[in-house]
Amino acid sequence: MKEQPHQFTELVIESGKTEKNYWQDLWRYRELFYILSWRDIKVRYKQTLIGALWSIIRPLLTMIIFTIVFSKIARIPSGLKAPYAIMVYAGMLPWIFFSTSLAEASISLIGNANLITKVYFPRLIIPTATVITSFVDFIISFVLMLGLYVWFNYYPDWHIIMLPVFLLFGFVASMGAGLYLTALNVKYRDFRYIVPFIVQFGLYISPVGFNSNIIPEKWRLLYAINPVVGVIDGFRWSLLRGEQELRWDTLAVSFTSAIFFMWLGVRQFRKMEKSFADLI
Repeated sequence: MKEQPHQFTELVIESGKTEKNYWQDLWRYRELFYILSWRDIKVRYKQTLIGALWSIIRPLLTMIIFTIVFSKIARIPSGLKAPYAIMVYAGMLPWIFFSTSLAEASISLIGNANLITKVYFPRLIIPTATVITSFVDFIISFVLMLGLYVWFNYYPDWHIIMLPVFLLFGFVASMGAGLYLTALNVKYRDFRYIVPFIVQFGLYISPVGFNSNIIPEKWRLLYAINPVVGVIDGFRWSLLRGEQELRWDTLAVSFTSAIFFMWLGVRQFRKMEKSFADLI
């Protein structure tokens, strides 16, 4: 019997094609992206008493506390016809998505150290997978928003069709900040203690428990540098029948800030990516 010749795969290394091949590899390794995302979803609620209901209970309790503190105690007016609880929760949805993505992405590479040190794949897949996992939590949390609509007999109108646009805006803001902190956390491990502080501080400078309308005019553009501001205002505009004032100057600043952080995050991540295996 005649022996068949061995088949070899031809590997061509082209000068100056590193970036192009890297982004193509993200598509080639799309199955790994799916596997990591699904693994994170299963692990998050494994051996928990009530499972995915935590994605509803946590924002529900936070919404109740914020409504009592800002509406009943501080008596900060919402300036909207919508019930205060719905106004708060409409702002809390994107904030929970952003903060969870930031916290999970920042430690994602450390948590996958064994995988990173053994095989090659675009490391960008790992923090991106955690953002997708946070998006699943967002979908579950959105169920409570539907319940609030029924409870208060207050329903959205056509403005809700623009919600995916602001959700995409939220993805960009989450990915940018998440990638930057992820890269830094690999080299400087004390960043894992700083991230919770950043999240806590961001909660108070973002319009989660209050309406952006209470911010003095002279501080509005500086306030809008926070990319989450535009996301939250957009969510409220979409979910509250357009009652939320949607200022284009504020949106423009927040959008620009989100895109800048996205560029900065990808740049920092790619700059440090080659050293991840050694640093971890």
